Amino acid sequence: MEPFCRVRVTLAMSPKAATCIIAALATLGVILRPWRLPEAIWAVAGAVLLVAAGLLPPADALHGVRRGTDVYLFLIGMMLLAELARVEGLFDWLASRAAGLAGRSATGLFTLVYLVGVLVTVFLSNDATAVVLTPAVAAAARAARAAEPLPYVLICAMVANAASFVLPISNPANLVIYGNHMPPLAAWLPRYALPSAACILATFAVLLVTQRGALRQKLAGPVPVPPLSRGGFATSVSIAIMALVLMAASARGCDLGLPTFLAGCVACGVVLLLSRRAPWTLLRGVSWGVVPLVAGLFVLVQGLSHAGLIAILTQHFEQATRGSVPATAWGAGILVSLLCNLVNNLPAGLIAGGAVQAAHVPPDILGAVLIGTDLGPNLSVTGSLATILWLAALRRENITVSAWTFLRLGALTMPPALLLALAALFVSKW
Repeated sequence: MEPFCRVRVTLAMSPKAATCIIAALATLGVILRPWRLPEAIWAVAGAVLLVAAGLLPPADALHGVRRGTDVYLFLIGMMLLAELARVEGLFDWLASRAAGLAGRSATGLFTLVYLVGVLVTVFLSNDATAVVLTPAVAAAARAARAAEPLPYVLICAMVANAASFVLPISNPANLVIYGNHMPPLAAWLPRYALPSAACILATFAVLLVTQRGALRQKLAGPVPVPPLSRGGFATSVSIAIMALVLMAASARGCDLGLPTFLAGCVACGVVLLLSRRAPWTLLRGVSWGVVPLVAGLFVLVQGLSHAGLIAILTQHFEQATRGSVPATAWGAGILVSLLCNLVNNLPAGLIAGGAVQAAHVPPDILGAVLIGTDLGPNLSVTGSLATILWLAALRRENITVSAWTFLRLGALTMPPALLLALAALFVSKW
């Protein structure tokens, strides 16, 4: 006898259709946050509903959760370190330092903030740039008496995606796309160095041109730079050491989750001991809801795989690859970049990553899918969780950026950066 809790809608439609509807509604809940409920609730609710409706066996759901272990560890380590940098004032110091060096030049401040955003994204991931750097940049713009802070805070969203494939650690989506087959650093850098440079420079150029009117303003002059505390200095050293550890792990082809988690825990322990602070404030500031959110998304994708949709995509990749690898790479990169803005880049990356891994596609196609997943979210505010969290950070700073404003800018910024990055992906082979 079927359990009463199973959803009756599954009796009226195929399991595949029911799975797609539940996954789509859960993803829509993550993006839109009805009733202002946390994103994690919608992802977890969708995962539980799949199991309760009999669309996904509990064993498969647990397998989906376990698949994300490396990503959870990576996220926790990065969030700990990013929150430590925020608590110790490292981001505030960096933003104030940039404002101080810029003097009265709005364009100079814009350029320096962009460089800081690149560095934070490369070594602390795109989430740290979008969530933690944004308040520091907004504060620096206010201290410089910028009449229009929008150009500076826009950097935090755009560069968070544009610089997110410089290193494997620059975006959690990179771990999702490659799964257990992450290439070592010696293979990653030659493949993605030129596309990353093209993307970063193209994004900077378009932002500079589109914001040129606001950047004609004169700033108030040199901004006082607060002294970097001992804890802040220790945090900067810890970040440098962690970057070296992770690059060494990547060079050896190791999974990045556990080294990131351990490095984050050790760094927090050392800095808190030096600062003689209790860990509770730090731990409360970490966005722990991201972990169940990602776990729920892994289960939703496992449900789609169980329904056979990943197998269908895998067949399409295999057929297209037999026809033309370059055409498939270009098409996949562009298609995935657009798909990210419809369903968010994390579920899009999970689906695309599962399909390309199963199809054993050539590196060019896999690279194009990764670039599309990382860069596509620069088109709209729904593209990535980092951009959604960036909007939340802006609201706390009383700065409003409408979805239409972001879309108009994204339509100018994302396409040229994407096309240049995809072109550079093929040039880098020669």
